[in-house]
Amino acid sequence: MSNINISLNLNISSTSSQDIIPPILKFWLYLIFHIPSFFCTLFVLYHLLFDRTLRRSLNNHVIIVLLFTVLFCEVTNYPWMLYYYYHTTWQKPYVFCVVWGFIDWAVYMLQLLLFAWASIERHILIFHDQWVSTKRKRFWIHYFPLIFILLYWFIFYTFVYFYPTCQNQYDSTNMICMDACLFDIFSFRAFETFVNNIIPSLTIVISSVLLLLRVFRQKYRMCQQIQWRKHRKMTIQLLWIAVLYLLITSPWAIIIFLRLCGLPPNIGAGFENIAVFLSYYIVLLFPFVSLLSLPELYNKLKKICHRQPRQKRIKREPIPARNNQVTPL
Repeated sequence: MSNINISLNLNISSTSSQDIIPPILKFWLYLIFHIPSFFCTLFVLYHLLFDRTLRRSLNNHVIIVLLFTVLFCEVTNYPWMLYYYYHTTWQKPYVFCVVWGFIDWAVYMLQLLLFAWASIERHILIFHDQWVSTKRKRFWIHYFPLIFILLYWFIFYTFVYFYPTCQNQYDSTNMICMDACLFDIFSFRAFETFVNNIIPSLTIVISSVLLLLRVFRQKYRMCQQIQWRKHRKMTIQLLWIAVLYLLITSPWAIIIFLRLCGLPPNIGAGFENIAVFLSYYIVLLFPFVSLLSLPELYNKLKKICHRQPRQKRIKREPIPARNNQVTPL
């Protein structure tokens, strides 16, 4: 993420004087989560893709897309970060820096946009399931918004990082060594912040609270116990992930908003630094939260972990019966 004194292109230099967490400490704190998170991502993705029931559940489709973005980051962005924090110096070519900047920030924003839509769609799947009762309805209500978000995101950030109308700032000594120059334009920066960050965050908060209220209302209405059992899994799944997103993304969204409102860079620098550090855990923790929100997968994993090795059975040879007949003298 970038130095806020230069721009708000969330690629803050790891070598900044305001960095209160030593690079080697960041290396270990990310590494101890990265390895189990990678295997957890593979485990959850495998079962969501190859279990027919889970794969056909509409509520799991956004989760599958999000897990693919997580896997992509875990094999690109995080190994590069770990290498940088361990060596602290790394001369990188400009093209590599542009690609890294794109992955670091654009993919983070894609996850926020996708889950904001998931928090809205959950209301449709629970309370208006007739809207997705046919193939045509499912395309326009379920699949088209996903396609639209992916296309909007790809076109928007490809233009920002690869085809800007100005000259990007390049410093190979920083971790994220390229600052997108479009973020230096206040109007553009404000648009990107509100549309791609603030609004999705508020959408997650409002949709999650409303969903919880609507579900409790439905649960305690007469003759609605069966419906509550039917939709409980989708509700719990959304709330688990919503808590993760809000706890990790809210501090960073708040500091961005305050900077846009004129907060000087020297105020709240320590809080900002910690907020940026924590924002990278959204990827590392998402697979675990996804696993916990899917009881069938969580129980399957517990069975695998607690499975005891089979003991070899010792085949007993039958003991020949003794001849009790007395031999005549």
